[in-house]
Amino acid sequence: MAKRKDPATAIQKLKHFGEFGGVNPSITDSATFTFMTEDEMIKAFHGETEGCFLYSRHWNPSNKYLAEALAAMEGTESAWVTASGMAAITTTLLQLCNSGDHIITSITTYGGTFAFLNNYLKKFNIEVTFVNITDLESIKNAVRPNTKVLYTESMTNPMLQISDIPELAKITQDAGITLVVDNTFTPMIVSPHLLGADIVVYSMTKFINGKNDCVAGAICASEEFINAISDVNTGTAMLLG
Repeated sequence: MAKRKDPATAIQKLKHFGEFGGVNPSITDSATFTFMTEDEMIKAFHGETEGCFLYSRHWNPSNKYLAEALAAMEGTESAWVTASGMAAITTTLLQLCNSGDHIITSITTYGGTFAFLNNYLKKFNIEVTFVNITDLESIKNAVRPNTKVLYTESMTNPMLQISDIPELAKITQDAGITLVVDNTFTPMIVSPHLLGADIVVYSMTKFINGKNDCVAGAICASEEFINAISDVNTGTAMLLG
């Protein structure tokens, strides 16, 4: 298991400056970006060019700075910013699962997530089993050959039921499934990725924003997964907006 790192210190070590050396990074308010040649544009639309800015629904410098801070905080290779916590959750699950797949989750999962899992995923023929997330044997017994994801929250919202992430990680690693953890409450207490979670999602509306004046979400994961969800031709984050 990775040694515990202080999330606040990790963010403080980041060096993001403004375009002209300002201590704060510049805010980009452009929806679209310029390509200096036709060839550059064609490569971008074909997904052959990495790291360029195409359209703000896909990626922009402001989101890039925030995503890098979130990845540093969580200890993941990369991160992606979304319009809300539910956008982060649905993007992640729809990227991981196809028709006929199965998800295991906590019966005390946040209400919006519960509704998505219990009601909305039926139209895609994705099955969901709800369990007591503190009962490890019930989780093991719920695993099927078509199980793709174990989804939980570090502390469930609003019941504050605690997930034993290291033990859940052992189960998912043995079964070859993906462990997704909602860490909305809170990155300063728990770092799920360092405890074994594959993907960590956030509603930044809560603790990270802290002032009830912003709605946003985030996905912290491997560079491979972030590249997959942001692929201009096949990525869930890009295509569903």
